[in-house]
Amino acid sequence: MLPMMLVISIVMGIVPLLGIAWTIATGTVTTVDGLFMSLILLTLSAFFFLNAYWELRDRGALAFLDKKKAAAAATPAATPKVTTNVTTKETPKATAPPAPANAALPKKDPKPEESES
Repeated sequence: MLPMMLVISIVMGIVPLLGIAWTIATGTVTTVDGLFMSLILLTLSAFFFLNAYWELRDRGALAFLDKKKAAAAATPAATPKVTTNVTTKETPKATAPPAPANAALPKKDPKPEESES
């Protein structure tokens, strides 16, 4: 059984289309008022049908439209087997001896310089 919101959305999507058919049948679609009324009714119809689409999609009723997921579920994806020859190399040894620990510290002057003013 369809939920009530879905039924209301479909009915309210059809009613504006009937209004557009009425404006075409009476010949008022050629006026500016008829043109704008048709645009407004098409917009209302689009919103209600969009709501119905979302409702159907959330319920899974439109699963047949999603061909990628259906094809993936039907046939498992074949993963190619890739083999690589990995060779390990020795890390090159450092040629220079490590710097002494106190070489990185800045040297301080025993007497600070006085600025000339």
